[in-house]
Amino acid sequence: MNDLTTEPHGNLLLIRLSGEVDLSWSGRVRDAIIEALERQSVGVDLSAVSYIDSSGIAALVEGLQTARDGERRFVLVATSPAVLAVLELARLDRVFTLVPDLAGLAAPEAG
Repeated sequence: MNDLTTEPHGNLLLIRLSGEVDLSWSGRVRDAIIEALERQSVGVDLSAVSYIDSSGIAALVEGLQTARDGERRFVLVATSPAVLAVLELARLDRVFTLVPDLAGLAAPEAG
């Protein structure tokens, strides 16, 4: 089952995703990310995502671009093996800031 929750975490908003981020749901994910970035920096917890397709990756890329344009922080937290495999295949693991867990969000090099 797909789920999206948000919670404050330090100076950013943590968006927790679970389930399959595919075409039927990626629009909602994108909207949540973009809306949050209008107000503050964002971390996206992907530890419970079992599948992500190109539309889900596009939502994350758009979030990254929006964050850069607004000079905000945008990080991917605890990427699941399924998500990491797609990011690596597209070489986006070199583009996004990836932190292994919530503790990593406090590290100064994670931004």
